[in-house]
Amino acid sequence: MTNDIYGPFPGDAPGFPDAAWLAALTEGQRARYEELGTNLEVVERRIADACAAAGRPREEVRLVVVTKTYPAGDTALLAALGVTDVAENRDQDAAPKAEQCRNLPLDWHFVGQLQTNKVRSVVRYANHVHSVDRLRLVESLSAAVLKAERPELGCLVQVALEKEHGAGEGRAGVAPEDVEALADAIADTPGLRLDGVMTVAPLAGPLAGNPAEAFARVAEIATSVRTAHPAATMVSAGMSGDLEQAVAAGATHVRVGTAVLGVRSPLR
Repeated sequence: MTNDIYGPFPGDAPGFPDAAWLAALTEGQRARYEELGTNLEVVERRIADACAAAGRPREEVRLVVVTKTYPAGDTALLAALGVTDVAENRDQDAAPKAEQCRNLPLDWHFVGQLQTNKVRSVVRYANHVHSVDRLRLVESLSAAVLKAERPELGCLVQVALEKEHGAGEGRAGVAPEDVEALADAIADTPGLRLDGVMTVAPLAGPLAGNPAEAFARVAEIATSVRTAHPAATMVSAGMSGDLEQAVAAGATHVRVGTAVLGVRSPLR
């Protein structure tokens, strides 16, 4: 859903996000602002504690808030709270939301399975696509970026760990043994920038239910990619339930939705 359920879209209000802007919020918007702020504090504390436990500086890990199914008003409130990175997984929801939030200081990430017929739309707003998993998509992204005459698009290879063990058929992502070839293709394709790798904790295979080992395996893959492409430093891994394990394994970006925005409504 992209309609704003707490009142007029707060991102267009004068003074965003100063004290006068805050005072002008509706009662519902103010309550949601405070709720999101509290949730963000909890998540930020979790990330900071995970970094401390891993002996990593807090600055090494970037929080990407996944705003799927939530209205553009929530995205504006998050921006007012200091969130700079937001993610969506369906272009039909993301495109109108990004347009409504176009004046906000946000970096947009696309994290869902991407069909080639949605590529032209996605490159209009996304600065990063985390879910590159096939050569045809690489070619389509390049063509769309070049036609749009926009800056390079950051791309991550989506790794499907299940496929290393003969499971996960039909799931998005490439098998670990295919990552380096796809990474090379991205790096050699005009308009695209190889930023690193992304994964979701596997649902099948020997690493299912063991995010610590799964993310450690992705860290090995990411290291291998960086051997050939030293600038590809992004490791996008970890969500609301397993961000600590991802940080411990070296994730640079954690994609958190539910822990910030609450339990999602069913997709329509």
